[in-house]
Amino acid sequence: MIQSQTEPDMTASALLSGWISRKDLADALGVTVDTLGRWEARRLGPPCVRAGRMVLYRRAAVQDWLAAQEMPRAKAARGRR
Repeated sequence: MIQSQTEPDMTASALLSGWISRKDLADALGVTVDTLGRWEARRLGPPCVRAGRMVLYRRAAVQDWLAAQEMPRAKAARGRR
């Protein structure tokens, strides 16, 4: 069955608007691309997907991962009297 294209073709930028590349994420986090690769192998970093040779991160998933990394403030040590 042949389906006619009624939807306009999506450009690459529109298709990937909610995604960030490994290089861009590494730059934003101040880590190396290799560090992100190690995190992926150890399942420590934000979730990612692979599309061919590209590794992409969903922006919302990165924000969720960052929020999960937040550490609570340590309570101030109280001295004994």
